[in-house]
Order: sequence, then C-alpha cells, then structure tokens
Amino acid sequence: MSNLDDDGSYAIDWGRADHLIELALNEDLDMIGDATTLAVVPETAVSRAVLRCKEKEMVVCGLPIAERVFKIVEPRLEFDPRAGEGDVCHAGDILAVIRGPARGILTAERTALNFLQRLCGIATMSHRCAKELEGFKTVVLDTRKTTPGYRNLEKYAVFTGGASNHRIGLYDRIMIKDNHRELAALEGDGAISRAVARARKAYPELEIEVEADTLEEVAEAADAGVEYILLDNMDNETMKKAVALVGGRAKLEASGGITLERLRSIGEIGVDFVSSGALTHSVKSADISLDIEVEK
Repeated sequence: MSNLDDDGSYAIDWGRADHLIELALNEDLDMIGDATTLAVVPETAVSRAVLRCKEKEMVVCGLPIAERVFKIVEPRLEFDPRAGEGDVCHAGDILAVIRGPARGILTAERTALNFLQRLCGIATMSHRCAKELEGFKTVVLDTRKTTPGYRNLEKYAVFTGGASNHRIGLYDRIMIKDNHRELAALEGDGAISRAVARARKAYPELEIEVEADTLEEVAEAADAGVEYILLDNMDNETMKKAVALVGGRAKLEASGGITLERLRSIGEIGVDFVSSGALTHSVKSADISLDIEVEK
C-alpha cells in the first residue's frame, strides 16, 4: 500500500482520515450533539470565523482535514484557506476563513482544532530538524512511534514539514531489531547473518535493515549485505568508526538519544539518515485559535 501521490509527495489516506474524523466527532457529540450550542445559538445565526496562528513560527499542516471536519458537521459551511500546506506562518496570520451557519462552526471547532494543532506541531518540529541538517547529506526520518490510528496523518505532517518518512509499517521493510537478534541467537553464533539470510529468502522483494548496538554487529550486518544499518544509541565517536568500517556498503541511520541540538554534529559524521521518534511522540501541539464574528 502506497501513500505517495504521483509527484512523490506523501498523501493523506482519506479512507483512514474520514474514519478518524468520524470517531472524533462521535466521542464529542454522542447521541445528543452539541447541547450548549443547540440551546444557546439561534438556528438562523450566520457567522464568519478565522483560524489564526498564535505561534511565533509555525508550519501549516492539516487544513484539508480541518475543512473536512467542518463540512461533515455542516455541509453549508464555506472554508477558504489563506495558507498552503507546508507554509511557514507567524503569530497573527490567518490560516483559513469559515463562513456559514454558526451552529456548525461551533460544533466542529474543537475537533477541527485538535487535528490541526497536532499536525501543525509535528510539521513544525520536522521543519526545525530538517533545517538543522541543511548542507549535509543526512536526512531526518520519522519512526513507527506514532499515535495509534494516526500514522498516516502524522507521517503526512512529517513530510509536509520537510523531513522524510521511514517505513510505514511492519510490512514494507525487514527491520531486524535487538529482540529479533536475541531470539535468533538462541540457535548459536552468527545470529545477524542467519536472520538476514532467512529474511532475504522469505521476502526477496523487501530491503533489509539491521539494528546494531556495537561495531562488531555493524561489521556483521555489513558483511551480510544488508541495505541499511541502524546505529542504536551510539555516541558520535563510535558512529565515526562505523562510517569508516562500513565504507559505503550500506546506508547508515543514527537513532536513539537524538535531540535538535545534536543534529548538526551527527550530520558532520556523514551518516545517511537520522531517525527520531520525538517527531511524532513528543511534540507540542501548535497554538491556533478560532475567532468567531457574528454576521448581523
């Protein structure tokens, strides 16, 4: 299953997105709906509302999702984007204007903002990390450490922010991690070589990556002919030795203990990739407001 558009950009899987939107609205509205809005706001009230950036600097991501939420709640609403996906916005900038029945705007507001703020937060952090590595060959990758059910959207946000996507799931690359190695080692020495050979036989169409904790494991993985080696929780000096040891036989990925402040020093080492679960599991949602104006 591919999430790439024809131009190579990472795309929203609308089947999954619509399912998430349905779940989010159901948990907010249940069988009753927006009781406060239904009780307080006249059915005939029409409003204009703006989605406004409140961050010093923020990368826009998720406006199509926000629009979908508003129009599912109230199809008569007009959604006018004033920024594009991947644009950098600043405090006070208007992201979109919404016009139409006021009840629909208020009912959809929190669900739309929850999606939009989360995705903008991920895109913004991805943008910051990618900028730290400008001028180096090293590419920032995300991981599978995503919110359950939200992987497509969160990886879309990473891509929108300017970083890149690692494997999407367990199905699109062989990834031999430490626990796989431990179990393979029950049969004796040469666990990495044995695991690689079995994976190559079972899924010849898939690329193989091996997680290595030591230089000895790096050497065994390179000798086994894998496409990628993950350098797990290695300090910079050890990673320099790994680069020299592999000598271009495999792509190298730094992972574990990755911080924004450390990225440039890793780029200088010459690894091909640096992956960070923090792109998706530890970001702060962006500060975005919805300001409503009653049209009399």
